[in-house]
Amino acid sequence: MAANEALFRGVNEAIERGVWHGEEQSAAAFRCECARLDCNQLVSIAPGEYVLIRAYPRRFLVLPGHENPEIESVVETHEGYVVVEKRDEAGELADASDPRS
Repeated sequence: MAANEALFRGVNEAIERGVWHGEEQSAAAFRCECARLDCNQLVSIAPGEYVLIRAYPRRFLVLPGHENPEIESVVETHEGYVVVEKRDEAGELADASDPRS
């Protein structure tokens, strides 16, 4: 599950890097960063919002209903997406796999 989440996080990092200056608040399609191996759904948010989520290595962008309460807690709820924060060992793995570290 952690590898799947890290893969989608890497895809989203590339999307965020490809945003033109001045477009940080325009909607873009980001991959859901949930642990579901078969998830390929998109979340529409502004790249600037994604940067705020990514300021915390243990936080991930997921669609509502894609949360995994065994390893994460919902820390923000928005229209169309939620932000989850990994706990315990999952949180440590998120810290260790953070490409921004």
